[in-house]
Amino acid sequence: MDIEEFRDYCLSLPGTTEKMPFTEVHRAEVRGILVFCVADRWYCLVDVDEFNHFTIKYPPEEALQLRKTYEEVRPGWHMNKRHWITVSLEGTLDDDFIRQLLRRAHATLVATLPKRERVKYEQSAE
Repeated sequence: MDIEEFRDYCLSLPGTTEKMPFTEVHRAEVRGILVFCVADRWYCLVDVDEFNHFTIKYPPEEALQLRKTYEEVRPGWHMNKRHWITVSLEGTLDDDFIRQLLRRAHATLVATLPKRERVKYEQSAE
């Protein structure tokens, strides 16, 4: 999966928008961070300049199990280690598994939205 396929897949998930919130930051290493969100809440971050990993919001218990099972999955880089994981794209994880992780991250975020918004995105996902 390349960055365009990754981006297209994230944007296909209900209510997803994208933004690059760090373009004005003086540290060059964060300027290329693309964020995917629903209702302006983040669920995925990826560096478009160095597409070798991504960071996603994930249920804590499931995240812990993934970290134990896959060496490509580690605690979220510069994020709350309990609620975020960073996934390396340089290992053996296939595209279907990556899409599954992205869907779960999206669903995790949607579950935190107020019911009025949540229902809208859950219905769109059916």
